[in-house]
Formats: sequence, structure tokens, C-alpha cells
Amino acid sequence: MYLEIVSPEATLFTGEVDAVAVPGINGEFEMLKDHAPTVSLLKAGNVKISGSITLDENVAAKFIKKDNGFWLPIHSGTLEMKDNKIIVLAD
Repeated sequence: MYLEIVSPEATLFTGEVDAVAVPGINGEFEMLKDHAPTVSLLKAGNVKISGSITLDENVAAKFIKKDNGFWLPIHSGTLEMKDNKIIVLAD
């Protein structure tokens, strides 16, 4: 599945991932391939990305290496998942 994370300053990540967990306003949830279409507001927490990913060196300092992936701390945001593409607008 394809993930794109965009902040007001820059595009932080684009690429294929295995799973994404996000801090939804009603609790954390995880999305895998073929997840139902979803739109959610996000609260402060970490966007957790699993898979074999490579970060751009210009934004890598914003991410935390954790277990089999990376965590991106956010203050708030919005997420849309549709047709195996996730777009996160993070603040």
C-alpha cells in the first residue's frame, strides 16, 4: 500500500509500506493492505510506519527509528485511506 505524509513545511514521506498506525481522535488504529476506505482526524501522538522504507535525508531527523519501522511524532492531522493509498496531512 502507498503512504504519503505531508506537513505544512514539506512532503515528509512517500512510498510503499506494510502497515500504518495512527492516533485517531477516538483511539489508535492500524491500516493494512485492502483496509476499508477511511477518513479520520488525528490527535497528538505517533504515526507508526512498518515495512522496508527509506527516508529522505532532509527529513529523516523528524522520524524515530523503532523496531521494524519508523515513528513520526505529530500534534494533529487528517487522514484519508482509499484504494490502498493513505494520505496523512500532519501538523
